[in-house]
Amino acid sequence: MVVGASIAVLVTMAMAMARALLGPTVYDRVLAVNMFGTKTVLTIALIGFFTGRPEFLDLALAYGLLNFIGTIAVLKFFQFGSLGASGPHPGETESG
Repeated sequence: MVVGASIAVLVTMAMAMARALLGPTVYDRVLAVNMFGTKTVLTIALIGFFTGRPEFLDLALAYGLLNFIGTIAVLKFFQFGSLGASGPHPGETESG
């Protein structure tokens, strides 16, 4: 059962990597990299289960948090062109 789960995670990681390399848009690639990071969290958890080290779950949670924050930062960068911009202010239009 656990071996099947490991194989399924590895197959989905390969599919996510293919989407990241072939994705037609930037957002497809960012989503694929986010999915690959999520599968990495699962892989770290599985390694912790196989080796009998539950502290790996803490590492997996920390990695998952970094993956989420990194994805949000990359998407904000692609949308606004900068990480410091907060978008249009109320009452302000996109054109100026």
